[in-house]
Amino acid sequence: MTVTADTVPRVAPGFRLQWEPAQDCHVLLYPEGMVKLNQSAGEIMKRCDGEKPVAAIVAELEQAFNAQGLQPDVIAFVEMAGQQRWLAWT
Repeated sequence: MTVTADTVPRVAPGFRLQWEPAQDCHVLLYPEGMVKLNQSAGEIMKRCDGEKPVAAIVAELEQAFNAQGLQPDVIAFVEMAGQQRWLAWT
């Protein structure tokens, strides 16, 4: 599926996103293991709640980090995370 500004992503079934103090980062847990996320990935993933479209996630990130033009990077990450089956669309 092509991700657009209207796509509403959520963490896929079988995965759980959580902050891991020992790793000092967000991690994505699944039955076979764990994916350690960098700061950008963690910030995007924690906003993928199945309620907000990508456009709202981008707006939140741009406000939180005083940045502009993040939509292409966020869409690219969401597409990659979907291919990895970390995210699903509602």
